[in-house]
Amino acid sequence: MKAATALAFGHRPEADLAREAVEAALANAGLTRADNVILFLSRDFVRQPQPAVLAAARAAGCLSVLGCTASGLFTERGWQLDQPAAAALVYSAPSTRVDEHSPLLSFSGQGRLPYEWQDGEARLGLLDAEAAVWSHGRPAENGCADFRLPGLSARFARAAGLRPLGDALAVEQCVGYELRRVGGHGAADSLRRALPAELRERLPLHQIAALRRIDEPGIAILSANADGSLTLAEALNEGDTITWAIRQPLAAEQGMRDALAATAIEATTGPRGGKKKPHFALMFSCIGRGPLFYGNDDRDLVAFRDTFPDTPLLGAYGTGQIAPLGGQNRLFHNTALTLLFESAHV
Repeated sequence: MKAATALAFGHRPEADLAREAVEAALANAGLTRADNVILFLSRDFVRQPQPAVLAAARAAGCLSVLGCTASGLFTERGWQLDQPAAAALVYSAPSTRVDEHSPLLSFSGQGRLPYEWQDGEARLGLLDAEAAVWSHGRPAENGCADFRLPGLSARFARAAGLRPLGDALAVEQCVGYELRRVGGHGAADSLRRALPAELRERLPLHQIAALRRIDEPGIAILSANADGSLTLAEALNEGDTITWAIRQPLAAEQGMRDALAATAIEATTGPRGGKKKPHFALMFSCIGRGPLFYGNDDRDLVAFRDTFPDTPLLGAYGTGQIAPLGGQNRLFHNTALTLLFESAHV
């Protein structure tokens, strides 16, 4: 099969950017038309995405166009955050049959994970609040769209971007969203004790989360209160355990490299082993990662290129990443979710 990506950007959110991205992707793949297109547009298109979606469909010669607007876009060649942009992946399907290992790609512009998506089939995708969403070349009126890519199977790697600080601690006193005592100390004191010394005076709440379990989504800390309590984004119960965790660039990059390396090993040793490099990949990242987090570069993107060189990659930055965990679909934050696609018929 053939697949390739391209990124186009300019001064205005015009439909020609989508056309340019698709045409360049077709040229990179050596194709004259595509069987499927995944198209991401910058948030500049959120009010009127349809002309760009139609332009992409015409350029690709197909109606199977899936995607959404997002806070930022990238391909394996680079990223774009501050200009109107369109990023496209095109591929020729090796088959029209949907493989059982093909994930249910899911995009949402709602503020939280849709209730009906929490159970049922495993979903992998991106949420960006107030985004426009489309599938089969048409806008989704409810802000949600899902689709399976025919002829493909996929593996995924999830890098949480959070480094645990010490061991799990027992929640001793809490009222609703207010955490008062944990691990034998007031909540704020417990957090300070876990932090490096240089961070204890002014708590960097935007970098810290509480983890019920190491692999679960982090719980944000909304405020540190005068009485020593902490207000959390989720309610806890007395008797629960939590682990404090922090977002740090070096640890996040290493976590990304470890997750990708494990998936690369699985590709040759798993039950469907013997595979070569993936035909292409999708990455759904947090707007709180990428260049804004790493310092004018996306170290997650660098890690991908180092692990899977010459593999086409299409990605978008959003406010939440959708992935299965423990039999349910969950909404993660500060996470990089990478899907590695290969033909199901090789």
